[in-house]
Amino acid sequence: RLARTLEGEAGLNDPVAVLLVIGFIGFLEEPGFGTAEMIELFIMELGIGAIVGLAVGWSSTQALLRSRLPSAGLYPVASIAAAAIAFGAAEALHGSGFLSVYLTGLALGSAQIPAKRIITTFHEGAAWLGQLAMFVTLGLLVFPSALPELILQGTALALVVALVARPLGVLAAIPAMGFRWQERVILGWAGLRGAVPVVLATFPVIEGVPNSIDFFNIAFFVVLISTVIQGISFEPVARLLGVTTAVAAIPQTLVDAGAIRRLGAEIIEYPVGEDDAIAGRRVRELGLSRDALLNLIVRGDQALPPRGSTRIEPGDRLHVLVRQEASMEMPALTELWRTGPIGARRERPKLPDARPVFSMRPWTANLDEGDPGRPVRVGRVDVIEQLRTRRDGVPGALVVLADGRYAFTGPVVGLGSASLLQDAARRRLRQAGDDAEEAWWREIIGALAAPER
Repeated sequence: RLARTLEGEAGLNDPVAVLLVIGFIGFLEEPGFGTAEMIELFIMELGIGAIVGLAVGWSSTQALLRSRLPSAGLYPVASIAAAAIAFGAAEALHGSGFLSVYLTGLALGSAQIPAKRIITTFHEGAAWLGQLAMFVTLGLLVFPSALPELILQGTALALVVALVARPLGVLAAIPAMGFRWQERVILGWAGLRGAVPVVLATFPVIEGVPNSIDFFNIAFFVVLISTVIQGISFEPVARLLGVTTAVAAIPQTLVDAGAIRRLGAEIIEYPVGEDDAIAGRRVRELGLSRDALLNLIVRGDQALPPRGSTRIEPGDRLHVLVRQEASMEMPALTELWRTGPIGARRERPKLPDARPVFSMRPWTANLDEGDPGRPVRVGRVDVIEQLRTRRDGVPGALVVLADGRYAFTGPVVGLGSASLLQDAARRRLRQAGDDAEEAWWREIIGALAAPER
């Protein structure tokens, strides 16, 4: 929560700071510009910026989710286009372009859009490049000959901001948010972050405000002292106060779902909570179907290859690869992971004492429901479990029915006990026309021969 608060503050501060600077420049430069005009400026800029940002963010997210660009490198280009549209549209409507871009980026970052990891990596590099450029600009605009005259004022202002203004602002802003005193201290010690103060210091210079060069030189000291003293000491102070964590403030995407989705699969990430039913259980107890595979466990800053005996711990993030046609089953399964029961095997109904009659026929619409590859009812009897799914392009499945019988589906449908279905599968195996069909009947024979059948 502490890290997310700092991340959110860093983004939301910038539009407000820009408006404050513009407003105070108006006080100094424009006759008749007063408090009422300042309030009107804030309401209009923030309101229009928020509306445009949310609208462009939602539209961009939907466009990226529905599009299939030919190259993954085009997705960062599309995100830049979305940011440009958000900024330009808000500014054209006399709104805050900065707030609009921030909300658009927030919408894109919160959605499971294709190539998300590539987009994130690109913008992280672009952000660092932008900050470096701003600090170089700061160095080019500062007049070294003028610094000695302002060193006392600049240093005093930096100390007041770091030791008085920021801590008092934190205490006034979060009295009822449930932060511990250690968290309030570290929030108060988090000073100026990024290159925005440098950009804001150039506004008065551009507008020709009297003594604006002195303001810019003073900003140099404030940014320098905050960056050097608070930036270097922030992490040691956080460790000393015991508010550090190994969990990232914003989880990083490990897999680009866009490429996987084009192959007919989905990547689902499940964060394990302390109270989840699967906490402390083993991977083999997750109850994943054959259409899903747990391919990665992220524990802290390590990626662990899962085994059936691997024990799941609170704080783990499970990455599950699941075929698209089976992805609709995952919400119900993850709800079981959260609430339980876990590992309890569902009792299958027992066959009646009389020997069941085996029958085999074509797939018939008025008797069978669903798809042969994922049937819902076979012979007007509900399917309670799907044991196998055919993978060679021909729809087919091996299922358990509510009356205790088994059935295989596909171009032909067979119903009966496990032994009768095995005999039928052996006969079909001898008549198999290709290797794929032969592999399918062998899979059915093996599944029905398992001890639990």
